[in-house]
Amino acid sequence: MVDYHAANQSYQYGPSSGGNGAGGGGSMGDYMAQEDDWDRDLLLDPAWEKQQRKTFTAWCNSHLRKAGTQIENIDEDFRDGLKLMLLLEVISGERLPKPERGKMRVHKINNVNKALDFIASKGVKLVSIGAEEIVDGNAKMTLGMIWTIILRFAIQDISVEETSAKEGLLLWCQRKTAPYKNVNVQNFHISWKDGLAFNALIHRHRPELIEYDKLRKDDPVTNLNNAFEVAEKYLDIPKMLDAEDIVGTLRPDEKAIMTYVSCFYHAFSGAQKAETAANRICKVLAVNQENEHLMEDYERLASDLLEWIRRTIPWLEDRVPQKTIQEMQQKLEDFRDYRRVHKPPKVQEKCQLEINFNTLQTKLRLSNRPAFMPSEGKMVSDINNGWQHLEQAEKGYEEWLLNEIRRLERLDHLAEKFRQKASIHEAWTDGKEAMLKQRDYETATLSDIKALIRKHEAFESDLAAHQDRVEQIAAIAQELNELDYYDSHNVNTRCQKICDQWDALGSLTHSRREALEKTEKQLETIDQLHLEYAKRAAPFNNWMESAMEDLQDMFIVHTIEEIEGLISAHDQFKSTLPDADREREAILAIHKEAQRIAESNHIKLSGSNPYTTVTPQIINSKWEKVQQLVPKRDHALLEEQSKQQSNEHLRRQFASQANIVGPWIQTKMEEIGRISIEMNGTLEDQLNHLKRYERSIVDYKPNLDLLEQQHQLIQEALIFDNKHTNYTMEHIRVGWEQLLTTIARTINEVENQILTRDAKGISQEQMQEFRASFNHFDKDHGGALGPEEFKACLISLGYDVENDRQGDAEFNRIMSVVDPNHSGLVTFQAFIDFMSRETTDTDTADQVIASFKVLAGDKNFITAEELRREVAPGPGSVPGVGGGRGKGGDESARPATPRLI
Repeated sequence: MVDYHAANQSYQYGPSSGGNGAGGGGSMGDYMAQEDDWDRDLLLDPAWEKQQRKTFTAWCNSHLRKAGTQIENIDEDFRDGLKLMLLLEVISGERLPKPERGKMRVHKINNVNKALDFIASKGVKLVSIGAEEIVDGNAKMTLGMIWTIILRFAIQDISVEETSAKEGLLLWCQRKTAPYKNVNVQNFHISWKDGLAFNALIHRHRPELIEYDKLRKDDPVTNLNNAFEVAEKYLDIPKMLDAEDIVGTLRPDEKAIMTYVSCFYHAFSGAQKAETAANRICKVLAVNQENEHLMEDYERLASDLLEWIRRTIPWLEDRVPQKTIQEMQQKLEDFRDYRRVHKPPKVQEKCQLEINFNTLQTKLRLSNRPAFMPSEGKMVSDINNGWQHLEQAEKGYEEWLLNEIRRLERLDHLAEKFRQKASIHEAWTDGKEAMLKQRDYETATLSDIKALIRKHEAFESDLAAHQDRVEQIAAIAQELNELDYYDSHNVNTRCQKICDQWDALGSLTHSRREALEKTEKQLETIDQLHLEYAKRAAPFNNWMESAMEDLQDMFIVHTIEEIEGLISAHDQFKSTLPDADREREAILAIHKEAQRIAESNHIKLSGSNPYTTVTPQIINSKWEKVQQLVPKRDHALLEEQSKQQSNEHLRRQFASQANIVGPWIQTKMEEIGRISIEMNGTLEDQLNHLKRYERSIVDYKPNLDLLEQQHQLIQEALIFDNKHTNYTMEHIRVGWEQLLTTIARTINEVENQILTRDAKGISQEQMQEFRASFNHFDKDHGGALGPEEFKACLISLGYDVENDRQGDAEFNRIMSVVDPNHSGLVTFQAFIDFMSRETTDTDTADQVIASFKVLAGDKNFITAEELRREVAPGPGSVPGVGGGRGKGGDESARPATPRLI
């Protein structure tokens, strides 16, 4: 129990200068200087007492009105202790013992004692203030008690740079008013007489309320009234003093001024805390909304890209062949249109999707949020798998198109060759069956029979010579069947008819030979000269027919070497023509000799050569045809040679460009690798360098367009190989796409590093040190460190991870952070994330929860409307949330104008 009646001690106005308070952590003398102690028998200065009565009454009422009551006379209205206990409950937020409601003096003393006991329980040592003095209405003791309450509950907790409460409040005032002219706060009395200090405090925190430049130092009453009226109207600080009382006093009461000023401190410090909390919540909500938008964009882009891949792959996997080359070439043109027009934008979308995904994950890591997990089937790996399937189908489709075009070209060639050979054979067989079925040998003479036998032998020789052509026709038909020629039915029907007819000719030939041999014994005479003519004319006639057939034979070649081979064979054939001409002359000479002998011996020939139908006229006619076909063949071969030379030019032209573009792409890929490893200068310098490098790559695109044009000419010419270069257009396209993707990813990595640096407050020097350390130990320039390399890197940065138990445990902890998947590799991004968490602060979950508690005040919840009112508008505001209160603080954080939704 506190001793309220120390009989032999001088009564003090306020707490003792000795002893330690339980709640304040220091001597209660910290609140008041020794000079403030007054003897209880002395009277207050009337002006001071008036100022204290007014100030303390207003201060008490500012709290009692929260309970729906107030006081009029400070030394009368606290005498029964009821409002005194109520005041303590309001300002402390705690419940006091139940008051006694009796009207007797003892009841009043007991209530006041309960209040004084509560004050003492808060660490305040009361000396010379007893319940009787309060009950008796002692003004000095009552004012001293109220001052003690103000010190304990309004001023004690004010501390700036570990100063005492009074010194802390004074230092706060000095700092806030330092920029203002004519204001020099050195104490809590005369420094406030001209009213400029009060106006400066308000203007510093709420500049829209005070027109400070219009205030005059020589008009203190106007200044004070302006400050007190603005504080009461806009800051909810009741008017505690009259301007005339302060101006009319040589030295205003210090306690009254301190009480008044403490209300300004609490008004502005509460707003500053609320704004800080609101800004933190605003920042967190804004980051979350931005991340949500990025997640939605990723899901949408991923869905669109996967749907396009899903629609495209079946088209590329469609292998239904067409019947003609023209139809297949249209398919090839559609495929070229897909490669030129439809696919490139999707390549860009895929690259942008990966960049967005990496940026989102970086932002989530920077805000200590869980990593983004896309919907099932929409992971980056799913998109890459789908893209790989697309490119496989694309490659297979192009190969199939080209092979199918080759097949149809081969089929057209074979079909035309079949028709040509079939027509020649059918023309030869025309009438042969009727001839073999003749029974002319029954009425023939012996010489006629012998002639018929020789004629038949010549026919058999002719028939045997045509055996090879029939086999060729059958072989071509078989090949057309194997190559699935669309008109195979008609080919097979015609081939079968030729084979059946050939079998019939063989059977008839055999039957006729048997008939002729049966009568041969009866027939002996035969003209040997005609026989010799027939024997030599038949093979020569066949040779000419074969020559005409060969000279009219269609051909297809794809290279200079092939056409030169045909030209060489043709030249060799032409070299045999003189010998053939001599053979022709010899055969014709036999015929002339027969006629000469007949004429010289007056022999009347019955007609043409009985042993052959090949007359000299036929031989000469066919020989003339051969002579006509030779220059035509020359012209056709020379035309094809010119075409193949043109194709060779296209090959060399494409190869010349491809042999430049291919190595250029490879060189740029290697240079990007070196740039990503060296990374000299600031991150912004690196980013600008990479973007300039990217522009130089994009500017190279016309070279690829030229190559695409040359490649199209090659495909239109049906050129399928090129020995002059190892680079195909497919290789160039893939390399170009990889080059664009690599530079975009490298730029994105630097941008993410800038995000990490700026969000975590990492200096450029730190980022360069991290990069230099990482590169030093990345010996193979692979962009990742193994465990031993990473440990050496940490040691170089000052981490104690040496090979002992404690060091190993620390290293294992770090590895679990930078390599959560236990891949055995630490990427540079993971290394930067770790170093940024080690060297900077972030908004933790506890900080965000604490911010909500500040805004909620004494409630355990906060409504949406309250949150909108507290969150400050600005660049970081959450959409749909506005309003807030002005900021307090130094010059770098000027207060904002209040706004309403």
